[in-house]
Amino acid sequence: MMVQNINGINPINNVQNSRRTNGMERTSITDTSDSINVSDEAKEAARAYFLSQVAEETPDVRSDLVASVKEKIKDPNYLNSVTIGSAADRILDSWGF
Repeated sequence: MMVQNINGINPINNVQNSRRTNGMERTSITDTSDSINVSDEAKEAARAYFLSQVAEETPDVRSDLVASVKEKIKDPNYLNSVTIGSAADRILDSWGF
């Protein structure tokens, strides 16, 4: 025995129609775009973390430059007023003066 219509209602079409409706509702929800906002405090914390990682990975002393400067200082003609003035200017510039 095969049931095709019950009181003028076809149960198979009702199930299919409800599935189509549910599927359309889901697609309309996915059309909205997501977004996030990051506070300035969180950005600063991330920047501080990044800078601390860079500081940990960077060596404190650049031995190649230290050796080079030691060799230059051994030469008595290297230390003159021009060299000392240039070094002093660089130090003051790095401090913001």
